[in-house]
Amino acid sequence: MAVRVLIVEDEEQIARFTELELKHEGYEVSKAKDGRTGLSMAEEGGYDIILLDIMLPELNGLEVLRRLRKTSDVPVIMLTARDSVMDKVSGLDSGADDYVTKPFAIEELLARIRVALKKHSGAEKEDDSTVLSYGLLKVNTAAYSVTYDGNPIELSKREFDLLSILLQNRNIVLSRDTLLGKVCGYDYFGETNVIDVYVRHVRSKIDEPYGITLIQTVRGVGYVIKDE
Repeated sequence: MAVRVLIVEDEEQIARFTELELKHEGYEVSKAKDGRTGLSMAEEGGYDIILLDIMLPELNGLEVLRRLRKTSDVPVIMLTARDSVMDKVSGLDSGADDYVTKPFAIEELLARIRVALKKHSGAEKEDDSTVLSYGLLKVNTAAYSVTYDGNPIELSKREFDLLSILLQNRNIVLSRDTLLGKVCGYDYFGETNVIDVYVRHVRSKIDEPYGITLIQTVRGVGYVIKDE
């Protein structure tokens, strides 16, 4: 199931850019243009993380956060052009999990989202139900983290989902269509070779650096990870 993100941001250009980048990474995104609407949507629940601007019409972000924290502990990352120490302290004291100053690099925001989700899930307390192992490779499905011999490996959301699905179905050859539906959603209408692209990315980040053969190609069928 895709991670649901709520963006509460009145600057349309920033909101749209962030929305497109998050959707590209496989997140499900909703948007609100003012604090009152954002609070109402957040209180309805169902979101895994909220990106919340401070300077919002109708109800500022800090007030939205204060009210939200009375009923919800959903992770919140503050997005704002303000960068003073007091603004950051106010946001964190009000219950924010993190604080990103605009303009921001999307890579930084994605990393902070992963960290916030990891902390919220309590996944640092690893257990067998959330960790997939393959030799020295460990995939924590709750924390969205991957390591090889203790070394962290940065994967995009869809690369991570692809790897997890193949590990969960070890020794079973999955067709490209099956993987496409599981990774991108069954209503995906994009390039049909996108799974091949994600496989190449995973191989470049795991197989090549560590000298292993993880994902195997079954010509004319799809891909598989076999027992070591």
